[in-house]
Amino acid sequence: MSKDQAAPVEYGAAVDRYLAAAAGLGPASRRIYRISLLGWAWPLVGRRTPTGRARRGAHPPSVPLALLDDPETPERLRRALTDRSTTAQPTTLIRESACFRAATAWWLAQGWITTDPALGLAPPPAPAPPRLPDRARAALALRAPLRELAFWYFLHESGAPVEHVLALDIDHLDLPARRTKPSASTPLSWGEGTARLLPLLLAGRTAGPVFVTARRAPATTPPADRCPVTGRGRLSYRRAAELFTAATRPLDPSGHGWPLLALRDRDGTAAP
Repeated sequence: MSKDQAAPVEYGAAVDRYLAAAAGLGPASRRIYRISLLGWAWPLVGRRTPTGRARRGAHPPSVPLALLDDPETPERLRRALTDRSTTAQPTTLIRESACFRAATAWWLAQGWITTDPALGLAPPPAPAPPRLPDRARAALALRAPLRELAFWYFLHESGAPVEHVLALDIDHLDLPARRTKPSASTPLSWGEGTARLLPLLLAGRTAGPVFVTARRAPATTPPADRCPVTGRGRLSYRRAAELFTAATRPLDPSGHGWPLLALRDRDGTAAP
């Protein structure tokens, strides 16, 4: 697009011109950029961007493009970003800020604006995650198979006895709610680490034990302890403990490895 073309008067038109000239953006990316860029129209006039259902179908205000050169605009944008950080995900704020910075840099290069209101615009740092107890933190940072990591996170985040976790069946889980269903014999809940790993672990399986062995179960295994898809049996307490102890042996100054109870430490002290 030539710089000789007249600069658009309205912010929304500048968004359209920028997206039309942006090479390498597919239809899906253009849609995301458009939503992100038009979302900045409200903060530009000192209004809060609608969220949730209120944003669907909401028409952004008409904003003169010249408003981006207003000396007060950078501060309005920073306040809006700080306000949104209380409700929006950090990844959303990072994406929207990056989209806006890319667009303002292009408009500046076209000579349509004379200052960059997005200079230095960045979301506030996300709060640090809660500190895990020493042994639990070290164990959960290990490079381990998916099954072991999911099991270890489940034990740590739920604080449940090992045998209760191993007794879980897939139909006991309410994955979106991060808890067991009322039909489960023991009410359990879990956190973000478990919620991230469980869907990966259960992919393709809808029934049977949550945690299963690496090999097919013997023919004598009761149907309730066998996965109907893979034929693998329910993971035993003994095998789960052996795997954890072996994995944590390099972390243990004594060289023996830790018991599964280390994952239930809540104060950083060593369990007996």
